[in-house]
This record gives sequence, structure tokens and C-alpha cells, in this order.
Amino acid sequence: MRIQMLGSYLDCLTMDETVSEVKKIIVARKPTQHVVINAGKINLMKKNEALRNIVNSCPLINADGSSIVLAGKFLGHPVPERVTGIDLMERLLKEASEENYSLFLLGATEEVVQEVKRIIKLRYPAANIVGCQNGYFDRHDSKMIAEEIRESQADILFVAFSSPEKEFWINQYLDIMNVPFVMGVGGSFDVLAGKTTRAPKLFQKMGCEWLWRFLQEPRRMFKRYFIGNFEFLKHVLKEKGGVR
Repeated sequence: MRIQMLGSYLDCLTMDETVSEVKKIIVARKPTQHVVINAGKINLMKKNEALRNIVNSCPLINADGSSIVLAGKFLGHPVPERVTGIDLMERLLKEASEENYSLFLLGATEEVVQEVKRIIKLRYPAANIVGCQNGYFDRHDSKMIAEEIRESQADILFVAFSSPEKEFWINQYLDIMNVPFVMGVGGSFDVLAGKTTRAPKLFQKMGCEWLWRFLQEPRRMFKRYFIGNFEFLKHVLKEKGGVR
């Protein structure tokens, strides 16, 4: 079920339902961009029409943050659960190993992307990684990189750029790459490689991963989480009051 909330479309899907949709996309072979939304993404979309148009053009949009799930309930929408980017990526790695989907890894530093490749092969020996490329290439070479990805004939592409660059880059080169399922994963490569740590399970269950990240980097994250969350709350209250 697709709803419209806070200026964004959102597919009200569980993790299992999302994985089922991804499998259908891979079978269909039509290049598809996947996105997740959270409080920060909504704030960016409110200010950036081009980003909003890209997100809303995506056939599959998941609720990444607890803020989206809570806002959905407050606004009367049936958002069942979080489907975070990193959890979906890890689930798809398992599915790729079992279903023989081919993978391409794009983003992060050379050290990190090679470590991610090593860890995937360690955890999922049957995983078919057909290419990897760090994210520190000259952006003038983007078309060449996109053509290399197309030549790999990957079924799934994970793009570890930050937002909103990953949304714009994937949108621009989606047809050239011709990969059925393309997913922006942000800092997930850094987490998988052990460069950064994810919040403990208790924080995840409580919907407080943002607090864990703030405690790790209070200076850098203060504006994003405290000012940003207040801005997001204003958007929710405006929509609740009938003001779009």
C-alpha cells in the first residue's frame, strides 16, 4: 500500500514484503531506484524540489527512521515497521547468496569497499560480487563508471554515497547502468567494515539510534538531530492541522 505523507510517497511494507518486491523487480529487469526516508530526508525534500521529485519517482520507498513510523501513526497512516537501509542491505546480501544475484559495490574509501567485499565473501561464500569501485573518483568520470557497472551485468547495485548525492547520482545514471535494483546505502559500508559502529539492539528497538549517533559525535550531530528533529516535528504538526 502506497500513501502520501509529508510531501513524500511511502510504501507501507514490512521487511519481508519489501524483499518480495525487490525479487519481482530483479525478475522484471527494469532499472529501479530504491530510496528510504527519515526525518532528515523529509527536511531536505521540503527545501529541495529536485530531490523531492526524484524520491517520489522511485517505485519503492521505505520508512528508514522511527520518526517516519511514529509520524505515520500520528497522522493516521498504516506504516507497519522500519525497513532501514542497512537492515535491507544485509537481508539482500543473504538473498543474493541464495538466489545467485550478482552484486556491484560502489562508494566509501578503497580500504572500506575492499573490506566490505571481503566480509561479504566470508559471510556469504556463494555471493557473486561482479565489481566494486570506491566513491572517491572524479565525478567527471561518472558516465564511465556507470558504463562499467552496466558491463558487469549486476542484478543489485549498492551505492554508499551520502544524501542527497546518492539520490541525484543514481537518478542521473540509472538508465546507463541498466541494473534492475539500485539502492543507496549511505554509511552502511562503513558499518559493515567496522569503521563505525551501529547502535546496540536496545537502542534500535527503542527507536533511539539517532541518540546513539549523537552520543558518538555530539558536535557534528547536534544540528542534524536536535534542530533537524524539531524542524521535522513542525512539518508533522502542520500536516496534522491540515496545512500542507
